Amino acid sequence: MKKLKYYFLAAGLALAVCLFSFKEDLFLVSKNLDIFASLYKEININYVDDTNAPQLMKIGIDAMLDSLDPYTEYVPESEIEDYKLKYVSTQYGGIGAATVLIDGKLFVNDVSEGYPANKSDVKPGDQILKINGIEIKGKDRTQISQLLRGPKGTPVDLTLIRDGKEIAKKLNREEIKQPNVSYSGMVGDGIGYIKLDKFLENSGQEVKDALLNINKENPKGIVLDLRNNGGGILQEAVKIVNLFVDKDQLVVIQKGKNAEKTITYKTQMLPISPSVPLVVLVNGNSASASEIVAGSLQDLDRAIVVGQRSYGKGLVQQTFNLPYNSLVKVTVAKYYTPSGRCIQKLDYAHKDINGIAERFADSTIAMFPTKAGRNVYSGNGVYPDVVVNADKLSPVTITMINKSLFFNYANAYWKKNPKLESAKAFQVSDADYATFVNTLADKDLTYQSRTERLLSDLRVEAEKENKSAEVKADLENLKYKLTSSKKNDLATHKTEIKRVLETQIVSRYFYEKGRIEQSFQYDKELAAAKNLFTNQTQMLAILKGDGNYKVIGKPVKETASID
Repeated sequence: MKKLKYYFLAAGLALAVCLFSFKEDLFLVSKNLDIFASLYKEININYVDDTNAPQLMKIGIDAMLDSLDPYTEYVPESEIEDYKLKYVSTQYGGIGAATVLIDGKLFVNDVSEGYPANKSDVKPGDQILKINGIEIKGKDRTQISQLLRGPKGTPVDLTLIRDGKEIAKKLNREEIKQPNVSYSGMVGDGIGYIKLDKFLENSGQEVKDALLNINKENPKGIVLDLRNNGGGILQEAVKIVNLFVDKDQLVVIQKGKNAEKTITYKTQMLPISPSVPLVVLVNGNSASASEIVAGSLQDLDRAIVVGQRSYGKGLVQQTFNLPYNSLVKVTVAKYYTPSGRCIQKLDYAHKDINGIAERFADSTIAMFPTKAGRNVYSGNGVYPDVVVNADKLSPVTITMINKSLFFNYANAYWKKNPKLESAKAFQVSDADYATFVNTLADKDLTYQSRTERLLSDLRVEAEKENKSAEVKADLENLKYKLTSSKKNDLATHKTEIKRVLETQIVSRYFYEKGRIEQSFQYDKELAAAKNLFTNQTQMLAILKGDGNYKVIGKPVKETASID
């Protein structure tokens, strides 16, 4: 009885502390809101110049959220539709055309097969002058998007320039669906392939439909391609894992500061492909929900992960509605894969003096066992079971992409060659490549290589140390050699430049599907997956944790980007 009294006393004290802390938090919130509102009012009333009240508020909110992480963001009413398209839905009202600004002019860059632009013979390379009679000169990307999009069935009048002639096109907007699964099917050698680009609404069902069709072919292996997939809805990731593992298996746990944000997700259904050998492809741009799928299937020893280390986003966001049709997306939890690891790479709670989040220290990285006892690690993303080092584009290729120098040649090739037999085997001939290089004669290919940047830094340091006179001749000689070397870049990097050019050309004939199929002939990660399927002994050895496999390709510095 005495122990029971002590228990209730301790519980009462704990509750009192919690209530006091809660009240104190509420007081601080209320106090700071009063200060912020008063400051905002006084500035708008008394500042010497006119102020833009909504813009001022947006700047203040963004600055506050910037101190947290890049995934916690405020979305005003004017940006709600773009937000939904980016993070929630794959549908919008439009014409099915992508555009690009080149030297201040707006061009059609790509069209989607079967949608209004395609059906009305709007072509890549067409310059758009007016949309519904409104000149687009001087408009930014957001304004152009607002002019092209709208409710299904509403008209869009385009004024275009093609081959120097002005033409008019009348279109009606349709519901544009951007599928989560951009490609699926058999890719030879009895291998099924599913390319999942995002985890938005219905992505689980799309993968299921693709898998059902592939299973009709009795595949000997399945590749789930999550490369460059920045993630999306967590629940969709759970559904996709469930397609490959048994019912009532732990997929992911999210843990937040608030108890209601701590949720355990398990598989709910019987799987469709519980035993077909599975490979998941990832790279440095595979993030969030992609890492949940890859990490969970790796932890459950259901799949072999191939590619490069994933991005390392182990955070969960939730949206909350705000007044006047705005909302805020808040990071509410971290997620943990079945082994118990969190793969979050950057520590946003502790930033450096410049406000930049750094990687978690190596000392904080922990080892966890998979279901079969293999070792996996927390932090720094999902590390592949088989590493295929990524190719890194050269500065000259990146420069040509940024300056859209492939664009005009691809359009000219399309006009000259109205038919292309096949996307899968298409390659640019040496003669066509020579023609392409000739088109660059009057183009600006100015760029600074990494070596040149280092040389510039070395020159500055030499001047600081009063040694510039001593090393001037050497520096000039090195600069001359680098300049001479750059003149040969179009020959040195011919192979990679041809591949980018081929992608542009193929899309003119076979759209997105053809672009993906054409890339298979160069796909090192897909080739590595196929090799695994032909060696069941090696696959089993890797899943047991004692596989003797090699790293494929030359090592390069890891890079990653994510919204």
